[in-house]
Amino acid sequence: MIMPAEKELRAVLARFAQARIEHDVLPTGRTSRALEDATYTLCVITGSRTVEQALRVADALLDRYTAGRAAGLRRGDETLAA
Repeated sequence: MIMPAEKELRAVLARFAQARIEHDVLPTGRTSRALEDATYTLCVITGSRTVEQALRVADALLDRYTAGRAAGLRRGDETLAA
């Protein structure tokens, strides 16, 4: 799977969350279509078939991005200390 950029993944997750909230609060045809579109996009960007799987993959990717930044900071600190 091609890893999405962190910024893009976060934007898709935010769009999905907003659509989910709007649809849960006041379901209409518009909110249903927005949620379907956001769900589809999230599944595509994570290479998943279900929203549950897509959210698990997104969480794992965000953990990987965070770990990568932390490792980069540790390497950077070692370089600065030398």
